[in-house]
This record gives sequence, structure tokens and C-alpha cells, in this order.
Amino acid sequence: MSENKNQGSDLTEAALYFHQHPRPGKLEIQATKPLGNQRDLALAYSPGVAAPCEEIAKDPSKAADYTARGNLVGVISNGTAVLGLGAIGPLASKPVMEGKAVLFKKFAGIDVFDIEVDELDVDRFVDAVAVLEPTFGGINLEDIKAPECFQIEAKLRQRMNIPVFHDDQHGTAIIVGAAVRNGLELAGKDMSEAKIVASGAGAAALACLNMLVSLGAKVENIWISDIEGVVYEGRETLMDEWKAKFAQKTDKRTLAEIIDGADVFLGLSAAGVLKPDMVARMGDGPLILALANPRPEIMPEDALAVRSDVVMCTGRSDYPNQVNNVLCFPYIFRGALDVGATTINEEMKHAAVKAIAELAKEEPSDVAARAYGGVTETFGPKYLIPSPFDQRLILRIAPAVAKAAMETGVATRPIEDFDAYLDRLNRFVFRSGLVMKPIIQAASQDPKRVIYAEGEDERVLRAAQVLLEDKVAVPILVGRPDVLKTRCERFGLKIRPGVDFEFINPQDDPRYRDYVDEYFSCVGRKGLPPDAARTIVRTNTTVISALAVRRGDADAVICGLEGRYIRHLRDIRQIIGPRPGVRDLSALSLLINSRGAVFLSDTFVTEEPDAEELAEMALLAAEEIERFGIAPKVALLSLSNFGSRDTASSRKMRDALQILWDKCPDLEVDGEMHGDSALSEVLRQRVMPDSKLTGEANLLLFPNLDAANIALNLLKVATQALHVGPILLGTSKPAHILTPSVTSRGVVNMSALACVEAQKKGAATLG
Repeated sequence: MSENKNQGSDLTEAALYFHQHPRPGKLEIQATKPLGNQRDLALAYSPGVAAPCEEIAKDPSKAADYTARGNLVGVISNGTAVLGLGAIGPLASKPVMEGKAVLFKKFAGIDVFDIEVDELDVDRFVDAVAVLEPTFGGINLEDIKAPECFQIEAKLRQRMNIPVFHDDQHGTAIIVGAAVRNGLELAGKDMSEAKIVASGAGAAALACLNMLVSLGAKVENIWISDIEGVVYEGRETLMDEWKAKFAQKTDKRTLAEIIDGADVFLGLSAAGVLKPDMVARMGDGPLILALANPRPEIMPEDALAVRSDVVMCTGRSDYPNQVNNVLCFPYIFRGALDVGATTINEEMKHAAVKAIAELAKEEPSDVAARAYGGVTETFGPKYLIPSPFDQRLILRIAPAVAKAAMETGVATRPIEDFDAYLDRLNRFVFRSGLVMKPIIQAASQDPKRVIYAEGEDERVLRAAQVLLEDKVAVPILVGRPDVLKTRCERFGLKIRPGVDFEFINPQDDPRYRDYVDEYFSCVGRKGLPPDAARTIVRTNTTVISALAVRRGDADAVICGLEGRYIRHLRDIRQIIGPRPGVRDLSALSLLINSRGAVFLSDTFVTEEPDAEELAEMALLAAEEIERFGIAPKVALLSLSNFGSRDTASSRKMRDALQILWDKCPDLEVDGEMHGDSALSEVLRQRVMPDSKLTGEANLLLFPNLDAANIALNLLKVATQALHVGPILLGTSKPAHILTPSVTSRGVVNMSALACVEAQKKGAATLG
């Protein structure tokens, strides 16, 4: 219990810091048009703004062409049912509403204004929201208690000609609908015959049950138990018209009495209400959706201990089959907004259910398999519904919802070219900034031992705690145990050396002599005498870490937080070295900003690469990019734009291109070209209409180290990008040299990447 309290305290402090720094909140407003001169200002405001105003006055549908309304959703709450916090009020709910806005933007590219309304009266709340219709393309109602939420949604849908969607109800219902549909299919059962028992009768639970009825379940087969016990005919306490629909004619009064023979248990109530003996009395192959958070109605291991044929879903990310609203609400709104839907009707919700259910049955794509380290679940008890971070969700749900809107006549702007629409969604997927998620998930499937040369550094210690809590890696820190312990305490971290993580004490380790012998075998014929080798192994933590990986005491090394990159590179080259067939190492940097992800190479190693080296860098980088689930698109950059200048540098890039075309004809690569041509297909087409590169390049290859490193640092600051890397390519074992500017978040990201590389190398060795 004390450990859980400590974890809760750590998370609370981290969350408060996260929300306050570097500036309060999680949202900001940015201009989407350049405002660099007087003409821009004249177009954006007076007098130019009059032109779109007049067009919209003549034709209101033009608002979607000239304003952000068509991509703008209002997330609106009165704070009466906030997460697990209850009626904390509208102001205290604002962090949650901002969080919802962030999810809309991150997962579907939808802009949001969060609006917190200080009003409990249903009609006055409805009046306050309804008059906002000119502002928004859709309304997402959030965290409003039942039964008022039913009344509010119904009245707003009558008054407003845009989608109104209470996600707590319908988002949960759609995912539950997909899970139950697939779960019953897996068990060989029919929805119309299934006995469904629900614990909880709030907005989400009732919406889920209504969804199941619309999918074929029979009301007479549905039993509800809430805080007052079984919902039965004649009960008066805590009853309303929505709950009364499911009242059974029975003398049973407890959950334990109605659970016998149940095919499905739906829990949206409280931790621990479903007891193991109740699970034992359920029907064959029961499906349990225990969705209370953070502790479900029954823990999966407790249910499976009673019987092995149970199929479990929870709301937690650390178990299979996570029922998370982010699986659907961003994409439902994406499809609805893209066709200018006037509502989200039952057919659109059913389309989402079907899309989610069928995605779980799809064969994992090559891209998805690479993204998740080659380990992907297939349809079965542990994979009834897709992961919330499956990149294909938007590609399946949004078009399905859009088509349903068009077929049911609620689309005001029907999509004419669905191929072009799918292409636009595809391009968004890889601009969403979720690049690291599949890497971190793959790492957590089989955490590897990562050794940190600068183990006493605060950033490493903080990263180690995150890695341990999230089970992403098994950290080994090089450092003095007393210093490690003192610094953990000083920084308020709960981890302790020798208890939570291993360490190598450079001043006193029983493997010291073995490490010296190993090191001398690497450098003894390179002018280094034995005495010097002994001193270095005692004092150089990068050497110690690299030797640990070489000897098999660790799976990957992270170094470089202190000192010069070139010094660490020397040690890694000498001890770990390049893998067979690789001429030399190179460094790849990933920048993630609002445009998406772009990789740059070689940013730290080779000063003046020749054409062969450039081609090797490109192939190594392309291989690494595929690990992220991204198809590489390579641009060889130069001062020359497809032959516009004839210099030694531009000729070198042309030679490298020819080598790549010869060695890897399937790789999408072209050059030599300007940087703007690489990132803009329109500009590229003007000078090279038959370019072999399509869309935006995501791997930029530079003619020398000066150009690459300067571009990296300028872009990092100018675009406020997250830098992942440098990623050292071509090593025989995973090794990465970071830079002194790296943050603890950067250490976590690189640790996950190192783990995935170690998994792959381990699998190759076993093979």
C-alpha cells in the first residue's frame, strides 16, 4: 500500500510540474497564415477580411472554406462528473477539457476551444451552448452527470444543426460494442441470445447497453445492478426513465444473484465488485469488461485464476484489450467534420463499431509489424479490439463515418474523391507526433538491460525511474552507490541502487580485472600499454559501459551526456565497433515538430563523406526509419537543384543517388535537390515533374557534417522540435551517444529505441 502511495505522490508532483512548466496549461492559439508584412495584415484583417465575410453572408456554407469552423470542436462541460473526481465544478474541470483538446489535435488534427460553463440548470446550460453554433463544426459534451447529460444532449441535438456528441456515453459505447461483438463471435455466441449483466447505471453504462441493444441484444436478457442493487420493476429509489427501460421483473436484489450464466459482464462502477466466485458461475467463455479505473471491478489475474476461458477487457493500458475512448472519438469527429455532417446518427456510430471490430481482425501490416518490433497481436482473446495507438484507426473509422453520413443524408459537403481523402489521412498519420509510441510499446514487451555511462547525472536518474515504472527498460547505472543513493533522495526519487536497479561502481567492482583484460584485447595493439588500460577502465565510464555490452553484462549502452561527442565515439568504435559489412558508423537525428517527423543524416560523425559513404548512411537510416513504422522517403540535399549547379559537392550527391538506385531500386529516393524541394512536392514538380520521390521527404541526407549539424540545430530551435537522438547507426551492438543538451525525456526515448534494437539483434542471434 505504501508503494502505491509513493507512486501516486510521484505522479501527482510530476503532473503538477507538467501542467505548470514551461508555461501554464496544455494549449495555445497559433496563426495559420504568415503575418510578416503590412499586406499580410491587410489581408488577414482590415480591409481584406471583408471579402470572406461578404461571401459567408451570401452563403453560410462558405464558412467551411474561409474559416476554421469546419475543423473546430467545442469541448464543453459543467464539471458535474469529472473523471473519477465527481462534481468538482467547471473551473476545476478545465485541465481535463484541455487534455481532451490535446487528444483531438494529436490523434485527428482537430482544433478545439474548451468551454467550461458554470450552470447546473439543464435549460440554461442548453441555451448557453446552443447559441455558440456559429463558432463550431461540432460539440463534444464532456463530464456531465446523469441523468442531466441525457436531457442536455437530446435538447441540443434538436436545436443545433451540427454534431452534438456526449463522449462519456457514446465513445465508450462504441468501443464496448466492438469488443462485445468480437468477443461473442470468438466464443461462438449470438448477440440476441447473450445474457448481459451490468454493474453501474450511469451515462456510460446505459449508453453501452443501448448500443448493444441496437446491435441485436435483447432487453429481456440485460440485467443491471447499481449502488442500490438490482434494477427491477417497481423500484423507486435512484430510478429514471432511461434506467427503467432495463428493469427486470424479478425478486433478485444483488449482483451475486443475477450473475449466474452470464455471457457478458459490463462493469462501469467500482473496484472489486465482481468477486471470483461470481466469475466461476458465469457462462462458458465469459467476456468480462471491467472498466472501472484505476482498479477494475476484478483484476484480470484474479478472474483468470478462477477459470482459464475468461476473456478480459479493462480500461487500463497495462493489460490487453484496453477500452479507451481515444480509440474512437477523434476519428468519429474527423469523419463527421470532413463531410460537414449535421449530426452523428446511429448509422455513423454503427459504422465506427464495425470499423473498430474489423480492424482487430486485419492481418498486421508490414509497417505495423516493424513499428512494434516485429511482435504484433492477432485477433483472439488478448486482441479483441485494436490498440488505442494503432495508426490505422483514423484510416478505418473516419472514412466509415463519413460514408455513413453521406449515405444517410446528413453530409452537407460530401467527399467526391475517397482515394484523395485516404491519402490526406495517411499523410496526417505520420505528422501526428506519435512517432515514439510504437517504439516505447515494443520496448515494454521485452525490456532489455541498458547501461548508462553517466549514471550519477540527474537526467539519467529521473529517466531510470520512468523506465522502471513504465517497464520499458532495465537500467544499469555506472556510478558510486553512495552518490547514486544521495542524489536519488535529493531529487525526490523513490528508486535506490542495489534495490530497484543494478549499478557498476567504477571504484570497486569484482569484474574489474576481467574488464581490463577485455579492454586491452581491443586496444593493446593500438599503442595503449597495460597500465594505461587499467587506469582508463577505472576512470572512463563510457569504456566501462561499452565493455559491459561487449561482454554481455548489458544489452545496450547510452552515453554522451557529459563531454565531447568525438571522445565517446572513439571509445564506442574501439570496443563495440561496426557490424559486419558496414564501413563506418553514422548518426541519424529525428526532429518531431508540428509538421511531423523528419530525420537528418549524418549529423555527428563523418565530416566529409564520399558517395559510397553517403549511400551507406542512407541505407542504414532507411532501415532505422522503418523501425518506427514509417516508409522512408529520401532526399539528397545540395546547393544544386536537379543539376542547376555543377560542383564537387553536387556531383558527389548525384553519384550517391546512382549507387542507391542500383543497390536498392525499391527505395523512394531522389536528388540532388534544394531543401524546400525536398519538403514540398509542388516546388519539386516545377523543376522535376518525373521525380521518383512523392510527397514530403522524411529523410534528409546532407553532403557533409557541417551542413547536417547546422541544419539540425537551427531547425531544433526555430521549430521548437523534440530531438530524438543522435541515433548511432551501424554498430555491432546497440550503442548511442547523446549530447549534453539532452533532457531526461530524451534519455527515455533513446533508451526505448536501444531496447528495440537489442530485441532485434537478440532475435537475429537466436535465428
